Amino acid sequence: MHYYSTNNPSLKVGLKEAVFKGLAPDKGLYMPERFNCLNKKFIADLHLHTAEEIVWEVSNALFGEDVEKSELLKITFNAVNFPVPLVRIHDNIFTLELFHGPTLAFKDVGARFMARLLEYFTKGFNREIHVLVATSGDTGSAVANGFLGVNGIKVHILYPKGMVSTLQEKQFTTLNRNISALEVEGTFDDCQRLVKEAFNDNSVNRKLTLTSANSINLARLLPQSIYYFIAVNGLGKFDQDPVICVPSGNFGNLTAGLIGKRMGLPVKKFIAATNINDVVPEYMKTGNYRPRPSLQTIANAMDVGDPSNFSRILDLYDHSPEKIAADLEAFSYTDEQLKSAINYVYREKGYLLDPHGAAGYLGLRDFHDRNSALAGIFFETAHPAKFADVVERITGKPVEIPSRLQEFSTGKKNTIPMTKDYRNFKAYLEELT
Repeated sequence: MHYYSTNNPSLKVGLKEAVFKGLAPDKGLYMPERFNCLNKKFIADLHLHTAEEIVWEVSNALFGEDVEKSELLKITFNAVNFPVPLVRIHDNIFTLELFHGPTLAFKDVGARFMARLLEYFTKGFNREIHVLVATSGDTGSAVANGFLGVNGIKVHILYPKGMVSTLQEKQFTTLNRNISALEVEGTFDDCQRLVKEAFNDNSVNRKLTLTSANSINLARLLPQSIYYFIAVNGLGKFDQDPVICVPSGNFGNLTAGLIGKRMGLPVKKFIAATNINDVVPEYMKTGNYRPRPSLQTIANAMDVGDPSNFSRILDLYDHSPEKIAADLEAFSYTDEQLKSAINYVYREKGYLLDPHGAAGYLGLRDFHDRNSALAGIFFETAHPAKFADVVERITGKPVEIPSRLQEFSTGKKNTIPMTKDYRNFKAYLEELT
């Protein structure tokens, strides 16, 4: 399989190079040249298959051309080795709980898969690999824990100072070993810009082997297609294709779902739910893409003012707002609306949402106002305990902290202060040589 740059379709590389580089040399993002569709009978009988069968079929369709089968089996089932349950909230509204992995967030799937795939491709490699990661919360913890202790790989996590929850921060600032955390005086968008500038700095790349574990890297993004099929499988047999609502920040998760549809995923419509950083909902209304500085909200993982992966969505749909609208709707919500949703679902339905899942619930409910007959799934992307301070203030009830999170909370924070000036980040990288 070849992968092309969204900026230049004639610029193509193999999977190994796409994984190593993360970002194309012309600053574009890599995309598969084609999508391997799953067998039509397999899709028609999706409700009859086990989760393990689905995980393997999707993984093999994505990576089977480039990874030996025995190795791909190990990579796949070592990465996706935790449950992904579908839970009914009320009526025909369901949530897919994506927080049962090691760091209690949806990014565990992609981060663990990428760590193992990169380890496979670097066997016999005689240079240290430096993984650069920008995070607004859960990416950092998922990547740090996915790569922790992997030989020959060092991870450098850039995050906006004061803009992630305490527990999220603890999950990647207390590990040490091959994990370094850089506390940036700026926003997530500043962190993301620093990472992109490093990839496009020839002098740095001559000295260091760099790759990214953000969703700009296909090895992080593509495996997320897997749980979309698990979600639909969990509904059982249904008369009409369901809708899926995805809390969205950098839009990698949603992109994985849209790719899944190209592979045969039976979904009638996707819904993107954002916080007040509404660049994509605005685009869906006006046809104009207007990136701007991100604003801080209680749903911090979605505090993105220039979502990188939207360029992949534009590429998928030939830059046509009309074609995108055929598969996608988008809504945005204020902090007050998110708080109200958390309180309502907890009081009336007995289910505790995190702020991001609250956006997903609202997006699905707003869509259902016009399409109530369709079964709908929204993603609960992180355990509410990761946002205990926020959630407890809303509900007035204490949140039980899972033992895995409690273990992180006792660690000592160890970070490197960093400005948003690229010159400072470059100096940091050059000291690694």
